[in-house]
Amino acid sequence: MRNEALLKELTQLMGVSGFEKDVRERIRIEAEKYADEIFTDAIGNLIAVKKGTGGQTAKKIMYAAHTDEIGFIVKKIEADGRLRVANMGWNWAGSAYNARVRFKNGISGVVGCMGSIEDAANHVEKLYIDIGAVSKEDALKYVNIGDVCGYYGEYLELLNDKICAKTLDNRIGCYQLLMALKENDGSYPNDVYYVFCVQEELGCRGSKVAAERIRPDIGIAVDITPAHDYPCDLEGSNEVDGGIGIKICDPSVVCDEDVVEAMEKACAQNEIKYQREVIDKGGTDASSMNLSGFGVRAGGIVVTTRYPHSQSAVASKADIEAGVDLITAFSRMKFNW
Repeated sequence: MRNEALLKELTQLMGVSGFEKDVRERIRIEAEKYADEIFTDAIGNLIAVKKGTGGQTAKKIMYAAHTDEIGFIVKKIEADGRLRVANMGWNWAGSAYNARVRFKNGISGVVGCMGSIEDAANHVEKLYIDIGAVSKEDALKYVNIGDVCGYYGEYLELLNDKICAKTLDNRIGCYQLLMALKENDGSYPNDVYYVFCVQEELGCRGSKVAAERIRPDIGIAVDITPAHDYPCDLEGSNEVDGGIGIKICDPSVVCDEDVVEAMEKACAQNEIKYQREVIDKGGTDASSMNLSGFGVRAGGIVVTTRYPHSQSAVASKADIEAGVDLITAFSRMKFNW
């Protein structure tokens, strides 16, 4: 990989939706080395700009990778010290059960369930977090109503160049944008906006604001997508190690035909392994970019990931690097539409 140490570091940071500051500031340190301009907007998006050589004919390409991760927010503290929580993004109750979580101040906990996890039927309100407190007063010394926590777990190397980590959704996309920005030498015909968005897990909020500001000609979500190659709750064609995913359609967006064709052409010309991606559940920042302003041509570059929205997602290093290659190749293209 180009910089696996950076990807590992990004996955270990905590940035639950709405509380992405630490992730944003680490990305800023890296991005400001290469950007022509970099700034943070009012909602918390970090926007890095790299101008091209096209002048009046340049297209504005906006890549959006979200910095936030799923987690929980404390809504009540029980008399015995247990923390009752609500979702920040979509958590699967089954995969969260018995998982380790950590708060921003370093306090750790374990997710428990009020009764059988099978009976919870994926209702997160049946979960609680045990931080070891013995009373409400004891818990309040360390955690308050409105505090958020995210999953905790180490970055693992698996066989055949696969990795496992929390928050691969979407620190993979953040890593890919940083690597693509680093490789952008300013000779591209297009003006490229590398946007590290907030609050995607709460409804693609950050990319909507950023797209209204930038008014791009093309908006590309850079994200992960669920795998279908192992038995799971979804069906489709997505394969880990099957190449970088070119999004065709999901419930939130139908990608622009010309954008998809250009991506496939870029892959063919640069010998980038790719797969066409269709999912019937979920969505990405492509949706909000597509509907911003008077409309934006939308597309998606996605890495197939097993066990997403958990503390133990699995992805392929080759697929991740192919995504960087595609971002670079697509950014260099000249478009006649």
